[in-house]
Amino acid sequence: MNFILTLTVVAASVLGSGMALPQAMRLARTGKVDGVSAVWIGVSMAINAWWTAYAVATSLWAILPVSTVSLALYFAMATVFVRSVGRAALGGMAVGVFGLGMAPLPAFLIGGWDMAGLAIGLSYGIQLAPAVFAAYRTRQLDGVAPTTWMLSFVEGLLWLAYGAMITDLALLAGGATGVAMAGAILLRLVAVGSVPDLIRVDEVTRVKVSRN
Repeated sequence: MNFILTLTVVAASVLGSGMALPQAMRLARTGKVDGVSAVWIGVSMAINAWWTAYAVATSLWAILPVSTVSLALYFAMATVFVRSVGRAALGGMAVGVFGLGMAPLPAFLIGGWDMAGLAIGLSYGIQLAPAVFAAYRTRQLDGVAPTTWMLSFVEGLLWLAYGAMITDLALLAGGATGVAMAGAILLRLVAVGSVPDLIRVDEVTRVKVSRN
């Protein structure tokens, strides 16, 4: 069981740390923000800051690497987003950081880190909700990196499994909501035909071969 626990948390940490990287690279490379929410970036910075504080306060060191790396990546995304859109993006990010991102605060003030942990886990759904909303309000999703949401879906499954094994409600809540939200975005990407370049190239190759 210890080996399975270690393997699960390592895999979840690696995927979680790299989840935001494809999206950050896509924004930096293309400068396109279509389908990407400024509120999502802001709330993601706030929630990862909460996860970092929770990890330190409860000595749950397994989630510290993923939360700190993710915090840095979302900050990088915020910088690129503001450069592309301008100061108009700051309002949405402020709503994410100081509005939705403060959802765990009442639970922390009432019940300390025990109650805040569950709130932080549930807030993962709040974190991803603006991204889901942005993806469903338009068919122009050129700014969205499908790989990020594939990694997010698998990461959610792993944290859900790890939370079940150690009976941590924060991880159970975070994993379940992560799977649901990432799944919703993947379904939207499939619906509008926005799929990874590798899949498109493979499909084109197969069509050419079948025609020949």
